Amino acid sequence: MSPSRSMLSWLRARRESLLILHGLRPRLTVPAQPPLRLSIAQIRPRKGAVESNLERIRKEIERASGGTDLLLFAETITSGYFVEGGVEEVARTPAEVAGSLGSPPPDAPDVILGAYERGLGATHFNSALHLTPSTAQGRKGRWEVVHVHRKVFLPTYGLFDESRFVQAGTRFRSYDTRFGRMGILICEEMLHSLPPTILALDGAEFLLALSASPAREYRTGTGLPGSLARWDVAGRAVSMEHGLPLALAHLVGSEGGRIFAGGSAVYGPGARVLGQAALFEEDRLEVTVSRSASRRARVRAPMLENLRLLLPHVIEELDRAARNGVSDFQTVGEREEPNGRQGVAWAAEQGGDPDEGREGNRDARGDIDPSDASALELDLPLVERALVSFLRDEIPRRRGFQRVVVGVSGGVDSAVSLHLAARALGPENVHAFFLPYATSSPDSLLHGREVCQSLGIEARTIEITSGVDAYIESAEPDLSPLRRGNLAARFRGMVLFDQAARLDALPLGTGNKSERLLGYFTWHADDSPPINPLGDLLKSQVWALAQHLGVPESVVDKPPSADLVEGVHDEDELGVDYPTADLILHWLLEGVPSGELKKAGFDPSAVDRVRSRLQGTHWKRRPPTSALMSSTGIGDFYLRPVDF
Repeated sequence: MSPSRSMLSWLRARRESLLILHGLRPRLTVPAQPPLRLSIAQIRPRKGAVESNLERIRKEIERASGGTDLLLFAETITSGYFVEGGVEEVARTPAEVAGSLGSPPPDAPDVILGAYERGLGATHFNSALHLTPSTAQGRKGRWEVVHVHRKVFLPTYGLFDESRFVQAGTRFRSYDTRFGRMGILICEEMLHSLPPTILALDGAEFLLALSASPAREYRTGTGLPGSLARWDVAGRAVSMEHGLPLALAHLVGSEGGRIFAGGSAVYGPGARVLGQAALFEEDRLEVTVSRSASRRARVRAPMLENLRLLLPHVIEELDRAARNGVSDFQTVGEREEPNGRQGVAWAAEQGGDPDEGREGNRDARGDIDPSDASALELDLPLVERALVSFLRDEIPRRRGFQRVVVGVSGGVDSAVSLHLAARALGPENVHAFFLPYATSSPDSLLHGREVCQSLGIEARTIEITSGVDAYIESAEPDLSPLRRGNLAARFRGMVLFDQAARLDALPLGTGNKSERLLGYFTWHADDSPPINPLGDLLKSQVWALAQHLGVPESVVDKPPSADLVEGVHDEDELGVDYPTADLILHWLLEGVPSGELKKAGFDPSAVDRVRSRLQGTHWKRRPPTSALMSSTGIGDFYLRPVDF
């Protein structure tokens, strides 16, 4: 059988590519092009303050003019990212954005920035705009829109809800500029393999990515939050595969507790990091990108050309896979058994009962060890930096307060909050309050004073016994110890808010994640302060952070207690110690069923107790439940973030 015409064409093209690669054919001469001077302005936007953010962008452009060819800003830099139902208020047309930047300064760079875009009718998009300075003959200069890319992949899972508020774009297109051909990606698009490939095949010489991805997972290892390490892997992979430079602009700052870590980076072709901006801080990254390096990288590893040659076959396979959704081969676990049930043999081989579902499908001992707490280990210096940055963003920058008040119990949680607040705001702006009741332990005052003195924090003692007892004696003389403890906790919260009003300060929370998940706190008392740096740290992690911060050992080593009922400690009431409870909570939150944890060796009664408290206290972690009566219900239809 003779080869087809398309096969002959492919073979000829492949032969020519190999001859050129090995120097057996003359190369086409390409005029030398100057390097690209690229800058990333890693700045904090003010949530919802579009005009103020555009003014800040204008100043950054002025600063870059004359020394930069291309100036890049992060995703949604004009408004902040988590605006939810406020999209309509912050969205602007590309022409409006260009007009708001005024006249370009002399020798202005091209600008790429992220914004919520107002489209036709009621449509809105998460977009990236490429603007270039232009001067019409006899007229004042203005900004022209070179290209608009509308985000295609809208994350709607976990903490993301984009597709509820904006419409998805449908195209990935490279485009020509005065500095060469470019392609733009927005956030999740860079984490998929196809979008950067499409742009590279479309002739892009530079890839520009804009991100607003909150930092998560502060585990030890890379010196980066886990989510940012994932972006670093993706950046290296994209630049290596396609032989292209990639500039990645990350948002920095905090929005409603979601911390954007910054760390913007530029990758040269071949995955070399040409520069990286600071973590958790505003920064300006300036890099010169060589165009000849891209050509050399593609000659050394012509992966893109190989793909281009085989693209018809790849497209056929892509279409087939998209239509079928399954491979041509069944895995062992998918094979049909004689009784028509799938996976029975595999489950039986693992010693499980297929009727138990997930809990019977594998032996958990290979993955989970009740004595191994490494899953809870954190990069503590990185956590400290993140939480200090969070407090600075949320208190003075976002809410306009310079001071905080902290209720000090003498325990490790309030001690860690004091340390973090002192680092973020200065000890002179942190006001500590001891609020003892008659049954409080004397050691609580002793340990609390020790922490305050070590930090140089002013402390005040306000006895709450007479106030609490006045209510008890006049209205509830038979009050139980539990109700008395809850009453004292709420009275403390009331005093803290009043002292905050006196000092023009913000109450700072001290509750940890373990207490929140187990429901071990007094509703509308411990959980009431509007800012809490510890709310996503398990008790074990708070202990580790306390040691890192230098909290006195007398505080770290003492048994944890709410100090509401004399002689009663947390673990007495919970029925399980925190190290065990924290590991169980960790694995339950990771989606591991309780049955697997028991098989792995956890005490069944501890697993049941932790799971029961977790499942039975969701209501304590949510705002009050209101009956929905209208189409404008708060939190259902009327959606605004807390910091909008």
